[in-house]
Amino acid sequence: MRRVVMLGALVLVGAVSVVGVASQRGQMVVETERLEDNLYVLRGGGGNSAAFITSDGVVLVDTKLAGWGQPLIDKIGELTSNPITMIINTHTHFDHVSGNIEFPASVEFVAHENTLRLMRENNPVRGLGGERAHLFDQNNAPGLPERTFSDTLTLGSGADRVELHYFGRAHTGGDAWVVFPALRVMHAGDAFPAKMVPIMDSNNGGSGVDYPDTLRKASEGITNVDRIITGHGPVMTPADLSEYADFVGAFLADVRAAKAGGTSAADFVSGWQVPNRFSGYNKGPEERLQAYVQDIYDALP
Repeated sequence: MRRVVMLGALVLVGAVSVVGVASQRGQMVVETERLEDNLYVLRGGGGNSAAFITSDGVVLVDTKLAGWGQPLIDKIGELTSNPITMIINTHTHFDHVSGNIEFPASVEFVAHENTLRLMRENNPVRGLGGERAHLFDQNNAPGLPERTFSDTLTLGSGADRVELHYFGRAHTGGDAWVVFPALRVMHAGDAFPAKMVPIMDSNNGGSGVDYPDTLRKASEGITNVDRIITGHGPVMTPADLSEYADFVGAFLADVRAAKAGGTSAADFVSGWQVPNRFSGYNKGPEERLQAYVQDIYDALP
């Protein structure tokens, strides 16, 4: 019965149609980066996924775009004979959760409590536009988180231990920070996507005003890691995360000053440049950035 529901849901996928998926199968290549013998970054098809091979099974972080579930299953099968037993979703966005529906009923899904609610709501991503099929429109829909947390959650023990943290609103209202303590590695999801002005998705609980404080809480609160898997960029370091908190904080300060000075959101975006001290960063598309600046203007007193 679950397989029938899963296939029915796939027919509804709007972001990548069934025809599109079929025509691109040959291009659906999951690229791997080995961080440790039992931890891999899986790239392609959306956000960066991670496969943590434990003694009992594989913990997979994020499942990419629709149609990428099976390529993930196939690639992980090349890395280990252990079954995939758990999937952690870092947040609600389609390029991190849509593959959920392709995994078997034996897999346990875990996410922040807000992410469960937002997956059900299927709100559009602020600044991106476009409509996408609702993959999780039923309470018992395949792929919805079955275990949730509010502040912290520990899964497993010893070398297999995984820690989940929530530090507040940033990219969305349910960003989970996933730590593998034995390996001193963290998956930050899109709260730390790459060196860029992030998506601040107010439609899904994100906040440009809260974002810098959330990043600082994560940077200062998680001290047992040396490497950080980003949402879409390369693996970075705690120093990079601290700098990213400074970058988003500087962006917010500039927006705050512009509003106080009577500058419109459109004029601010067209004139704003990345400060020279943040080498390698970019501002992203102006039309998207204007939506986030306007949201910050509206939220500030």
